[in-house]
Amino acid sequence: MAAFHSPSTASIGMVLLLLIGFSMAAFAYGNFYHNFDVVWGDGRAVIQEGGDLLTLSLDKTSGSGFQSKDEYLYGKIDMQLKLVPGNSAGTVTAYYVSLQLSSKGEAWDEIDFEFLGNLSGQPYILHTNVFCQGKGNREQQFYLWFDPTADFHTYSILWNPERIVFSVDGIPIREFKNLEFLGVPFPKNQKMRLYSTLWNADDWATRGGLVKTDWSQAPFKASYRNFNADACVWSSGSSYCSSNKNAWFWEELNFAKKGQMKWVQNNYMVYNYCEDTKRFPQGLPTECTFADIL
Repeated sequence: MAAFHSPSTASIGMVLLLLIGFSMAAFAYGNFYHNFDVVWGDGRAVIQEGGDLLTLSLDKTSGSGFQSKDEYLYGKIDMQLKLVPGNSAGTVTAYYVSLQLSSKGEAWDEIDFEFLGNLSGQPYILHTNVFCQGKGNREQQFYLWFDPTADFHTYSILWNPERIVFSVDGIPIREFKNLEFLGVPFPKNQKMRLYSTLWNADDWATRGGLVKTDWSQAPFKASYRNFNADACVWSSGSSYCSSNKNAWFWEELNFAKKGQMKWVQNNYMVYNYCEDTKRFPQGLPTECTFADIL
């Protein structure tokens, strides 16, 4: 009979450290040094205040951007942003999850917040989109009910197997449901990183490109803080979820949250692809017909 050896204190400690490491990796918060890499901008992206604050800047030469160190397959992600103040026309601040840029083929998934700048005194447009298998064309756009340049506000993506929910300061503004059983693709197989960039898009961003970037106002700056990801992190071919997974993995909008979303859409939505019959003369996309009744 083989002898039984009780595990050593060292081996137990190692297991505990590994479990703690996976748990911390799946629940990331706070520090930009620990959670992100600056990938673009040649010094225009700056981490400050010991890792608590990150700023992106844009000038006539270049924009800037960063990406998360971790890759996610489902999660609830929050970030506080303060957008470019003043005359921000022509600029776009993008905040999104997507397949790693170098890996993109024709069938990538992506979940987008994009903030389209405007002339001083005119409102930002918050542009949202969902790409599935390389196909987007699911734009919804909103004005905000506050000045997003005066202070930080929280922008959140909930992505679970049943739905994607875009929220602002805890108020849902859009829901994209999993309707695969009706033939509508849904992001579920590709691990994705969180990205953010500040860049010039004056060929389309403000009034369809009619208003150009005023480079005399440069550098343009956007600020970030209080990142939080309660997510399933991809590592070594497997997905490791936070201990708090049950709080969001099957989360859905309750009656009160649905009421908040309806309030936003009734009062602040400025474009909805599901109402654009000129764009879809052969009929609106399937999810537009069924999303509200399922």
